[in-house]
Amino acid sequence: MQEQRIPYAFDPDVRYPHYLARNGVLKGIRHFSPLFSGRLMDLGCGSKPYRSLFNVDEYIGVDYNSEGHPHDGEPIDVFYDGKTLPFPDEHFDGVFSSEVFEHIFNLEEILAEVHRVMKKGAKLLFTCPFVISEHEVPNDFARYTMFALRHMLEKQGFRVVETRKSSSFVLAIMQMRIMYVHLHLMPFVRKIPVVRSGLRFVVYTWMNLVALLLDRVFPKRHDFYLNNIVLCEKI
Repeated sequence: MQEQRIPYAFDPDVRYPHYLARNGVLKGIRHFSPLFSGRLMDLGCGSKPYRSLFNVDEYIGVDYNSEGHPHDGEPIDVFYDGKTLPFPDEHFDGVFSSEVFEHIFNLEEILAEVHRVMKKGAKLLFTCPFVISEHEVPNDFARYTMFALRHMLEKQGFRVVETRKSSSFVLAIMQMRIMYVHLHLMPFVRKIPVVRSGLRFVVYTWMNLVALLLDRVFPKRHDFYLNNIVLCEKI
């Protein structure tokens, strides 16, 4: 197991605007990561923020150069062309991908490639958003329900083992409110450092804490949520 820490942006506290979304994703990855061993591919790895959660023999980060997400200084091992993964058949014991599928226009083709390079019985763990604002523009192509993901996975020869939704209806609503403040109100005070820092601390912390409180008070509903977390295997 790697000793490195998960970067703050991917394991934040309540002072961070993306706290509710990132916290839910991290919990899901932590739950499933002990199931992986051997040679693992991190598809769309970026900075490999979750590397330390996987106790594997070989961790290979693969990514694609796009105008929406430059990769300067990121520890990417292999770049691919967006169509074909440069590995032989049945090469990996597992595949992991986090918050990447919404940026892949030809997702079904890539799932077929992922299936090809996985060994029989190998597991695929991925997360992708259901509710989120546009990001990494212009390469932001889709939002998937669990039903759509299951259909695509089974069509490409995977068996869905377990699915999770990273948040409740209430947390999803509150995260969107926080993101509105973060994206569309905070820019007005960016040039006033003292005001900016104070507002960031008070507004983000307060809104995140209120969200956690409301989530305890109101009935849990999961038909509106932030992220999909899916574990499946090659059959």
